[in-house]
Amino acid sequence: MLYYLLTPYSDTWIGFNVFRYITFRSASAAVMALLISLFIGPVIIRMLNNRQVGEEIRPEGPESHLSKRGTPSMGGVIILVSVLTPTLLFAKIAQTNIILVMGVTIVLGLIGFLDDWLKIIKKYPKGLVARYKLLGQIILGLVAGCVIYFFPDVESARSSTSLPFFKNYELNFGLLYIPLIAFIITAASNSSNLTDGLDGLLTGLTAIAAAAFAVIAYVSGHALFSDYLNIIFLPSAGELTVFCSALFGAALGYLWFNAYPAQVFMGDTGSLALGGAIGMVAILVKKELLLVLICGIWVIESISVIIQVFVFKRTGKRVFRMAPIHHHFELKGWAEPKVVVRFWIIGILLALLTLTTFKIR
Repeated sequence: MLYYLLTPYSDTWIGFNVFRYITFRSASAAVMALLISLFIGPVIIRMLNNRQVGEEIRPEGPESHLSKRGTPSMGGVIILVSVLTPTLLFAKIAQTNIILVMGVTIVLGLIGFLDDWLKIIKKYPKGLVARYKLLGQIILGLVAGCVIYFFPDVESARSSTSLPFFKNYELNFGLLYIPLIAFIITAASNSSNLTDGLDGLLTGLTAIAAAAFAVIAYVSGHALFSDYLNIIFLPSAGELTVFCSALFGAALGYLWFNAYPAQVFMGDTGSLALGGAIGMVAILVKKELLLVLICGIWVIESISVIIQVFVFKRTGKRVFRMAPIHHHFELKGWAEPKVVVRFWIIGILLALLTLTTFKIR
């Protein structure tokens, strides 16, 4: 918004020229998101406490988690406000990319909010019925897929995705790209939801993924860098750097309150929105396959649940002491902060490995 309001007056005052630069707007968005999160965090936590919006802990979970019962939940509102406000101010909000990524984030946040509201306020044990939640995610993904396919940023890359480790080679899915986008958004949002089981785990991993995708979005939208790296040049992808930077700052700010021992949980309000946002960015920069690597921990968490359910239904035995896999390590005797930090370290290594794929071709 500030870009449209202030850059026309750069002739009047040269200082307004800084709003032309993605780097300045991205850094500003990150700092503002961090400050907003730190400012509104205590207010929202206090409001949630006053309204007794507390987390219900599953009795089948680790015993160490029972002490967390009553911790304020639905704190994902803090992240959403902290991400969306700087994006509105510093990004070119008229661009389709920004509208799409913000739309997906908001809608998934609303789906998560409804789930949390039914579970915590209305006391429905399972919250929003799983099939309705899944239906909402799929419909959202199909709508986003249709917009991307029928109104492409770059005609030649309408339904293509980059293939890691190969120069100037893309996979073209044609019309199948639309259901693929729906699958990615649904899978990413549900995977992040499964990962959100320990204090600060998903928040830190989201910050890492957002930082990595901020770099990818910037080079994808830069003609010289994209040509040098032999990746698809997407002129409007650079604006996603602003969104990713805001997401990075918001996650760091929220981590102030969500680090062990957590003062607030994000609930599905935050976890579904964060997964969908990261998944949507991966789609818009045509790096869908790299999503599996950058968010490798999310993938491992989801696979651990699938394996556990599959094996248990057929043999009655468990592969892991508890799924998702972060609980397995807890029951092995690892302290919660140790599990979280070690998963963060793996997440950082995966993000760095992802960035090296741009030169290992």
